[in-house]
Amino acid sequence: MKPLKIHFISIGGSVMHNLAIALHQQGHQVTGSDDEIYEPSRSRLEPFGLLPRQFGWFPENIHTGLDAVILGMHARPDNPELRKARDLSLPVYSYPEFVYRQSLHKQRVVVAGSHGKTTITSIILHVLRYHKRTFDYLVGAQLDGFDTMVQLTDDAPVIVVEGDEYGTSPIDPQPKFLHYQPHILLISGIAWDHVNIYPTYESYVHQFELLADSMSKAGTIVFDDTDDMLDVIALKEREDVTRQPYDVHPYRIENGRTLLVTRQNGEVPVLVFGEHNMKNISGAMAVCDRLGVPEDLFYEAIQSFRGAHKRLEKVAESAQTTIYRDFAHAPSKVEATTAAVRDQFPDRNLVACVELHTFSSLNKSFLNQYHDTLARADVAAVFYSPHTLEMKRLEPISPAEIVAAFDRPDLQVFTDAGALQTFLKSQLNGHPTIYLLMSSGNFGGLNVESLT
Repeated sequence: MKPLKIHFISIGGSVMHNLAIALHQQGHQVTGSDDEIYEPSRSRLEPFGLLPRQFGWFPENIHTGLDAVILGMHARPDNPELRKARDLSLPVYSYPEFVYRQSLHKQRVVVAGSHGKTTITSIILHVLRYHKRTFDYLVGAQLDGFDTMVQLTDDAPVIVVEGDEYGTSPIDPQPKFLHYQPHILLISGIAWDHVNIYPTYESYVHQFELLADSMSKAGTIVFDDTDDMLDVIALKEREDVTRQPYDVHPYRIENGRTLLVTRQNGEVPVLVFGEHNMKNISGAMAVCDRLGVPEDLFYEAIQSFRGAHKRLEKVAESAQTTIYRDFAHAPSKVEATTAAVRDQFPDRNLVACVELHTFSSLNKSFLNQYHDTLARADVAAVFYSPHTLEMKRLEPISPAEIVAAFDRPDLQVFTDAGALQTFLKSQLNGHPTIYLLMSSGNFGGLNVESLT
């Protein structure tokens, strides 16, 4: 392929900077701009010479010599570089549109759903790499053994994409996943989230219906058979589309160790745990089967899968204490993750802490979705920042309202990271303790390692 000249507007985004690096490594001439770039994007762009020399938006970056402009979600619709690109009639793409155009001749696999999609995508990539298959990918988290979150090549016959339901770009509000037109689609489950974008459950579910309707002919939809709403979506008649349900993979727990129970391969030890991860394994196995990886080869590879970054990730351990971090912030994820740790370590003291950090989780009308989600923890705490509420222009929330929403009278609520840290350390009482910290943020700068 002829090298392209590509400019990124808002190059610092998590996927955007990875796509920029991937295209640079493929020999394309890449430039980019942004008004601010945080870590780890900054340190990852710099070695490749892709970090903008000056932060801000400069119309002179846009010229007729460019083959494409890729627009990130962080930019505004009135961005001066975007305006000039349009004035010059340059091709402007969101990153999903660009990835789709680069994968027109590939078999496209899209993994979507409210929960589990990063882990399922990661399992598929791990299995394919373990067996030295050639593939491209786009995933929403940094994975062990993968230099970038994006890879686009000329020769890979398949691309595996984690598809999310967030808006595509400042000028395209539809979900990103509607651009990919998958040949194989997996939907892991639907639980209402992103109330700032989808104010009703029905509007949220409708996006997944549209995704299923966008499939290529002769495609396959793989879906969680235990999700009633997915039954409705997946069982809708679609011309030339195969339906393949999956469920929790049979397993048992022995001394804090999870073993998959299989028909022909005996008991297979795995490093991840929890019923939700047993579903993730089943879904990934169904996709891998469609990609020509039989069960015995899947079971061989899955034994070395350590999980995706910040998905039930063990971050510290001592003789009496183990600390897990998880990206869980939506109610369904909090409940599933807490249950997973409880089942895996039934004899340990489980201290579970959730940070309310996203627009949905800090929205008063959504708070009651957290009802009973921490019921299986021995000790439960919630952290939130009143400043974050102000920044998101949401109504103030009182600790009493949070306690009522979670329906747990002994729930401890904190707005100060230091007070939270003191409380968590006070839970060490000589009994083996698991700390489960669930957030897409950082608990106001909590020093996690000090808890050991």
